[in-house]
Amino acid sequence: MLGFLGAGAMGSAILRGVLSAKAATAAEIRFTRVNDTAATALSAELGVQRAATNTALVSELGKAGIVILGVKPYLVHEILSEIAPAAAKNGTVIVSVAAGISLEKLSAALPANQPIVRAMPNVASAIGKGMTALCANDFVTAAQFAKIQEVFAAVGAVSVIAEKDFPAFSAIAGCSPAWTFAYIDALSRAALAAGMTKAESVRVAAQAVAGAAQLAFASLPEIRPQALIDTVTSPGGTTVAGLIEMEQAGFSNAVINGVRAAIARDAQLG
Repeated sequence: MLGFLGAGAMGSAILRGVLSAKAATAAEIRFTRVNDTAATALSAELGVQRAATNTALVSELGKAGIVILGVKPYLVHEILSEIAPAAAKNGTVIVSVAAGISLEKLSAALPANQPIVRAMPNVASAIGKGMTALCANDFVTAAQFAKIQEVFAAVGAVSVIAEKDFPAFSAIAGCSPAWTFAYIDALSRAALAAGMTKAESVRVAAQAVAGAAQLAFASLPEIRPQALIDTVTSPGGTTVAGLIEMEQAGFSNAVINGVRAAIARDAQLG
């Protein structure tokens, strides 16, 4: 069985994806949420049962249940201490989506030999287009890890990576949607200045970025993004003129420095 301990924006997005993909049935799922109104609405909408407490949720999942811990990082230690006895008794797999909290820190708050997975989904999971990184400790079985991959595949793509790479992943997958929104907004403002309406310029820019991303994804691994640039740029054309101007303004360096800054901040928060 599958539990969502904290079914807020991210947790409920994953829950909906799981049900839509039929990775689990409503009867196999339990959730908790502090907000009574939101919890009642979610239960009514999806037919999923709300557990009375966090400990009750772990107990109701039974042996080898999977719990997705979707609370704020500052609450993780408190919640883990609360559910630790029940989790140890049932061999519950704890899946944390809290940023910056390592497997080592999670293990320190739980009994020895507890199976733990660290997951990092991004905001696009809300529309089934997410990108999630996963890594597990040595006590997670192959079958359990396969099931967890299935859960997150219901809301997008999944990458199994070494934990040391989580800060870089967080920067290019977790932070980058905000940077991409900024890029779309900048494109639309430039078009607005050239006479297009704001609404139309945002729609066009967003679709162009989405299409370019899908083309890059579909072309891998044979064709890299750098080669795709050449397919769009004509000698002496408008595209190369714009590229040169953006590079002179520090476009690539700004992106690389943004990634570095995000990784450095992740280390500070960790």
